Amino acid sequence: MKISDLFLDDKIIAKIKTKLPYLFTIAEAEASRGGKLGMDIGTVRERIIIALLRYYFGSDSIRTDLPIAETEADVIVNNQKISIKTKTGNALSGIKAIWTVDWDKVDSFVENFSPAMDMILIQIVWNTKNGGVFYIPKSVQDEVFTRTGNGKYFKKPARNTNPRGVEYSRNSISSMLGHSDTIKIGIEWFRDENLKIDIYEKWESYWKG
Repeated sequence: MKISDLFLDDKIIAKIKTKLPYLFTIAEAEASRGGKLGMDIGTVRERIIIALLRYYFGSDSIRTDLPIAETEADVIVNNQKISIKTKTGNALSGIKAIWTVDWDKVDSFVENFSPAMDMILIQIVWNTKNGGVFYIPKSVQDEVFTRTGNGKYFKKPARNTNPRGVEYSRNSISSMLGHSDTIKIGIEWFRDENLKIDIYEKWESYWKG
């Protein structure tokens, strides 16, 4: 099975539409401190998506023990590398291609980059029907990259600042999301604002067991 099979399966699509807003609500509760989202929100959301892949393809088909040098891939599904990105809000800026505070690595990444794997991008826009779950094949990334070149495919941070990685440009993301070969699962990002989530309950249950 290929990763694209998931995005063409009506049964799993229905489950994603129903469950993802609730699961991402839990993720935000777990990653919030003092009412603000922490830097670990991306990691928590990524684990939810990987859990979905394990559920659909089977845990034996999934690899997450990737070497530290593997800067782009987040998971391997049936020997197919996948990059997972999440973004909150309507704006398409701020989506990282790579995280690093090393300027040499920033320059090297941009100069030597070429798309290497399919991407799953989740855009969360709470209390709207905007955004969704997008499957962006490598072929789409190749086409946009070839058309724009790495100088416009990325937004490099300004020199003499803390780089914190390399971002995709808004235009390149917009072109990929709007491509005819990109598959979108529309999500209604509505949630119960009065929902109370006890982020310690599951850990407490282990102590009780």
